[in-house]
Amino acid sequence: MSKRSTSQPSPAGDGTDTPWYGEGLRFKCSQCGDCCTGAPGYVWVNKAEITALAALHAAGVDEFEEKYVRKIGIRKSLREFPNGDCVFFDPESRKCTVYDARPRQCRTWPFWESNLKSPAAWDATCEVCPGSGKGRLYSLEEIETRRKEFRV
Repeated sequence: MSKRSTSQPSPAGDGTDTPWYGEGLRFKCSQCGDCCTGAPGYVWVNKAEITALAALHAAGVDEFEEKYVRKIGIRKSLREFPNGDCVFFDPESRKCTVYDARPRQCRTWPFWESNLKSPAAWDATCEVCPGSGKGRLYSLEEIETRRKEFRV
């Protein structure tokens, strides 16, 4: 990866700034499960995501929320097991049991604002996520779409 400044003039000369990752970034989920396990945290969910997850579980929304969602202030997050693992993480297969309906926070990893703020932040992400920096090259447009979809 190139260690460039945080932005540079657009190659198109249109006066816009191209972020440091303008040439794209590589990512391929290794399905290691590391992002689903460990330290406590939050997987924020909105009403549409809760509805989709409830449908996947063939449960009513209220029943689903009571079992799998916790309220944090005015927001909602998926519950965790006591060890910090996501409630939908299967420790035997090391896979997400709701992958097809996973929340946007999970779908947009690793293209979060916090991981894209600088080359150093991306390097740190690559150190903790075995799929970051490897695999398919995501274009600037794809990265920006995901970054804007979920900002952490």
